[in-house]
Amino acid sequence: MSTLLSSLGRWSYRHPWRVLGSWLLILLVMGGGALGLNKGFDNSISIPGTEAQDGLEQLARTFPQVSGTAAQFIVVAADGDSVEDADYREPIEAAVDEFADYEDMSNATSPYGDTVDGLISDDDSAAIVQLQLDGQSTTISDEVKDAITDRVHALADELPDGSVVKLGGDLYATELPAISPTEAVGVLIALLVLIVTFRSFVMAGLPLAVALIGVGVSLLGVVAATAFTDVSATTPLLALMLGLAVGIDYALFIAARHQDQVRAGVDPEDAAARATGTAGSAVVFAGVTVLIALIGLGLAGIPFLTVMGIAAAVAVAVAVAIALTLTPAFLGFAKNRAAGRVPKVKKQKKSFASRWVGMVTKHPVVTTVSIVVGLSAVALPALQLGLALPNAGTLPEETEARQAYDLTGEHFGDGFNGPLILTGTIITSTDPLALMDDLAAEVEKIDGVKTVALATPNETADTGIVQIIPETGPSDPETTALVHELRDHHDEWLDEFGIDLTVTGFTAVAIDVSAKLGQALLPFGIFVVGLSVILLMVVFRSVWVPIKAALGYLLSILAAFGVVTMVFEWGWGADLLNVPKTGPVIAFMPIVVMGVLFGLAMDYEVFLVSRMREDFVHARSNTHDAARDAVRSGYAASARVVTAAAVIMFAVFAAFVPEGDSSIKPIALALAVGIAVDAFVVRMTLVPAVMALLGKHAWWMPKWLDRILPRFDVEGEAVEREDKLADWPDAGSTAVISAEDLAISIDEERIVEGVSASVEPGGALVITSSDPRAARGVLLAIAGRIAPDEGSRLRVAGHLLPGRGAWVRSHVGVAMLASEPDPLPAIREAARGSDIVAIDGADLLPRSLADQAAAELAGPSTLVLAAADADAAATLARDAGRTDITILDLAQLSEVIA
Repeated sequence: MSTLLSSLGRWSYRHPWRVLGSWLLILLVMGGGALGLNKGFDNSISIPGTEAQDGLEQLARTFPQVSGTAAQFIVVAADGDSVEDADYREPIEAAVDEFADYEDMSNATSPYGDTVDGLISDDDSAAIVQLQLDGQSTTISDEVKDAITDRVHALADELPDGSVVKLGGDLYATELPAISPTEAVGVLIALLVLIVTFRSFVMAGLPLAVALIGVGVSLLGVVAATAFTDVSATTPLLALMLGLAVGIDYALFIAARHQDQVRAGVDPEDAAARATGTAGSAVVFAGVTVLIALIGLGLAGIPFLTVMGIAAAVAVAVAVAIALTLTPAFLGFAKNRAAGRVPKVKKQKKSFASRWVGMVTKHPVVTTVSIVVGLSAVALPALQLGLALPNAGTLPEETEARQAYDLTGEHFGDGFNGPLILTGTIITSTDPLALMDDLAAEVEKIDGVKTVALATPNETADTGIVQIIPETGPSDPETTALVHELRDHHDEWLDEFGIDLTVTGFTAVAIDVSAKLGQALLPFGIFVVGLSVILLMVVFRSVWVPIKAALGYLLSILAAFGVVTMVFEWGWGADLLNVPKTGPVIAFMPIVVMGVLFGLAMDYEVFLVSRMREDFVHARSNTHDAARDAVRSGYAASARVVTAAAVIMFAVFAAFVPEGDSSIKPIALALAVGIAVDAFVVRMTLVPAVMALLGKHAWWMPKWLDRILPRFDVEGEAVEREDKLADWPDAGSTAVISAEDLAISIDEERIVEGVSASVEPGGALVITSSDPRAARGVLLAIAGRIAPDEGSRLRVAGHLLPGRGAWVRSHVGVAMLASEPDPLPAIREAARGSDIVAIDGADLLPRSLADQAAAELAGPSTLVLAAADADAAATLARDAGRTDITILDLAQLSEVIA
């Protein structure tokens, strides 16, 4: 893959206007799609199959008057007044009468109604008017919402001076997230870090420009997707945050590698190709890990979270694609200016990174124990992390819905902000009214129930509801306990009253969603950690490095949750971070942060440790001292870019905390803390200490495991190899096939070695051996179907193998005649459009088909024939018009020109 990325980088460098124009065109198309397809965001959260959701759906069919969205406003009388006074009662009742005629309004309940109880406070200082609308909050038009708001505000003007009127309820309990100027601070900090890193304004602006275009494409795509699925309002903000952070970092990795090479004297075009092939390979790996983790959010089985994960994954995928193409294109515009101002080399003075890693690896035990103990202490508060869904109580204090929420809790109790509903079919009852009264009496006996506000059948007397006001608020653990207590009475009440009761309501839905998300954390955590171990084993060919990386990730994520608990549960620094109310955080925060931080942590692990591994391999010494030296040198070489990337990530995430949406705020804080801890404490301090402790054992892997795991060239080793062998076989060579010291192994058994050959265009190579596996192996290696052993040199049509295997496979046709009952179609298919035709078992052709086969092979293509009978294969080559025939006898490993 690294060689393909290298070619992509070179092409992008040569055609910068085409690449930039293509991305701008995609941006315009996405913009048009967003304008034409936008259906608005849906903030409703539900989980099909849960008891509360099933109850709501049942009410929508049988009791629509209570199944829609509710709104309410509270009137607080001036000091010394009573809401029972005519100055309050008459204007309020007049407003209620008007609301009954509003569009989508199914019921408007006056606190003064004869059958209504509980809507006037015990001290007559406050009253609540309840409004029930048809449909969900996302389906109620802005015109209806504005009309209700205007009428409530008009009522406030009609009431005596000193009174307070505030509008709230489920319809107004959420607000759409918006981008504030504070988020721009993160981008500004990123720019400053990039200027310091690159020492060039041109190069500093490059990652930002790449990331901003990518974010524009992904965000417009999310808006357009609202036409096809429900997308929560939090989704685009999460996609923006992730796309911006990883977009800048991915472009930074490639641009920094390019700049280092240009400063070393490499031609800018070659440097762009190498940077895209090397750093670009790591970008692809890092992006894939984030993608898998985000898509893995679907494991929770919650539709809105699945959509959120897919949208964020799309943003990351776009960031990877645009970094691999637009970054080298911009480098094509920059040319030699990419070098920037080259820093002066200070002799005999180590860099801070060298001094830091030297200190860390000098005392690895002390470093390891200190960090593990310290982070464990920070992580302990995570045990008290509470999860819930947002409600009006989490809105900023200046919002009217939050003020209505607080006033309701003050005058009526917190439970009035989160009523519960018991519902069930009562069609078999002969006295539904008495049945509901008896059920209400039983419910009121349960601890945690403040009052039963309503117990009534519907108009057709086939469904009954009991509206319960808890003692505690909707996010309080006591309310969750009450829901479970009510459900525990299901069988008892079924026997006593004959009703199959369901606990529902929006508070119960929120509790069910939070519970489902909590249950998904463990399997998702196992998935993420298990994935990290497997992927890093593939990359580093080691057992201990992945285990160390996974444990470090767990420390980072738990420390992040611990800090979130301190701020949002305990209130430490809440005012500083503009947290409107302490309490449980949004329920999907842990699972989203786990998925995102996993991918980002693997970024830093790959960029740091891969350089350590590279230096250890180049040391050619399998000792503990060599391994420790590789840790220090690899760290010093990669610390600058990783530090810059981590600071940028932290700045972008932290910028979403002070003024961020209440749903995004805890996610942004967790990611900012997680990035800081993982990058600077775990990866840049703990990792080199543990690697120094492990020494050479850090790179141990059982042979059987190494054999079954696939190989992934994450640091572009194939590109580096191409650079080293750029002049091989020699500058004047015209050979279409060149092999030197070629060795082939099958199942760890070497079947041939020391093969050298050279074939000119239009010629023929006949490979013969007493062992048909050997001849076949060489043929398949030339055809790009199997990889030669390490140390082999093989170039086909100018492409070095195995790195360019994909190109070779598409241009070399292969026919395996031993397994073909009719060889002619196989030969015909192999020869169609192929520059090189490889035929195994060329001597197996019947004489009657030899002429037809020769006719199929006639043309300019080069032939590679494997056969036990070299003379028969050479005859076929001559009959096909080849005069330059090379016979390679593997038994003698010598060449004979026929």
